Amino acid sequence: MSVRNIGIKHPDLRPPEKTCDDPYCPWHGSIRVRGGLLEGKIVKAKMKHTVVVEREYLVYVRKYMRYERRRSRIHAHLPPCIDASPGDIVLIGETRPISKTVSWVVLGVIKREASKNA
Repeated sequence: MSVRNIGIKHPDLRPPEKTCDDPYCPWHGSIRVRGGLLEGKIVKAKMKHTVVVEREYLVYVRKYMRYERRRSRIHAHLPPCIDASPGDIVLIGETRPISKTVSWVVLGVIKREASKNA
């Protein structure tokens, strides 16, 4: 199994155990990870090889001296070698534009969703 070194140092990030032949996979393909790294929760996985990752953050409002909660949704490419499903916390990295709305790729699963049966 040949896995490329993508140059990302994160304590919870490990290379996938499965292999794939996807050209947009950062581990087995030729796409480079550059720019930002974000953590977020997968909220939708209905497109082919694409997921919607939602991240929440706080913004300070000076007028009311309080924080407001905001969220943004990012479309990210999901390689077949990474087994992620809705509810999982994933690490995504910025890449060149893959399609009209996709410029991020899933690098790995940081935390799995607690199983519904447990």
